[in-house]
Amino acid sequence: MKKTDIASTAPRVAAGDPTDWNLPDLNLLKVFEAIYDEGGAGRAALRLGVTQSAVSAALARLRALYGDPLFTRTGRGLAPSLRARELRPVIGEALDKCRQSLALARPGRAGVAGRSVTLGLSDDFEIALGRDLMDRLAIEAPGLRVIFRQAHSRMAADMLMAREADLVIASGGLSAAALQKALVGHGGYACLLDPASLRRGQKALSVEEFVRREHVLVSSGGFIGVVDEVLHGMGLKRRVQASTSHFSALAFLLRGGAALATLPEHAARGLARAAGLALLPCPVAMPGYAIELGWRADALRDPAASALRRCLQPLLEQYLWRTLSV
Repeated sequence: MKKTDIASTAPRVAAGDPTDWNLPDLNLLKVFEAIYDEGGAGRAALRLGVTQSAVSAALARLRALYGDPLFTRTGRGLAPSLRARELRPVIGEALDKCRQSLALARPGRAGVAGRSVTLGLSDDFEIALGRDLMDRLAIEAPGLRVIFRQAHSRMAADMLMAREADLVIASGGLSAAALQKALVGHGGYACLLDPASLRRGQKALSVEEFVRREHVLVSSGGFIGVVDEVLHGMGLKRRVQASTSHFSALAFLLRGGAALATLPEHAARGLARAAGLALLPCPVAMPGYAIELGWRADALRDPAASALRRCLQPLLEQYLWRTLSV
């Protein structure tokens, strides 16, 4: 793609001109979106196929237009200001509307090749479903790039409303009126351990052994998990040796030790296969949880988001979420 100067293609107005807002420049809005999502001018330039100087010039015009720095430099790139965070969902919606209008103007020709769509999910779902989703998209929506963006149930709805994700997979929390959702399954829990820590032929844990062993906790907070709540109701308590915020870390944290981790069964099965860990039923009665696919009410007007949901929803509904029993 030929790199162009964004600033040279836009109407020229004086900085601070009160009529600026009457002269919409979609190129400037695309630059804002790219910088916000990518966290840097260089990466935004690569995404847009333009020069970094063109992105810098466009950012200067955006700052004059909105009367705000919008992004400040940090050691890791450009961080959005409060005003930029307020603008992100508004600008995202404006660009989405434009993309939808082009799809309406070219019925049957609105392909998704070269497009990207963002799926918000925690890494347990990514571990379990990511590869299968990529394979299905390659067949049903070739050329569409899926962006897996880390999320959890407490932030999934906010990500959709802020247009930081087009669709999300979550365990509840999708109750905003502007959102739509589909129940796609019910999940349960399983235990992972280093197989060398088990007795020969051992296929199950007793409650006593479960409590006696040290645990690795997966939690965004790092202190309390659903296992602790269940054990408290039984008058029991476990010993947590370490905490992590990512399920994928368990592939490395459990090997070579006697600690165990209790996690959603779908992720446990994937990690057991990939890392050679032992997969056992959880010996205590854990609560189940609903698994939902969510999206904004207007998102499916975008052919890319619609293609992702067409591939993803049947995959979720056909997935065997629970296979183990105590």
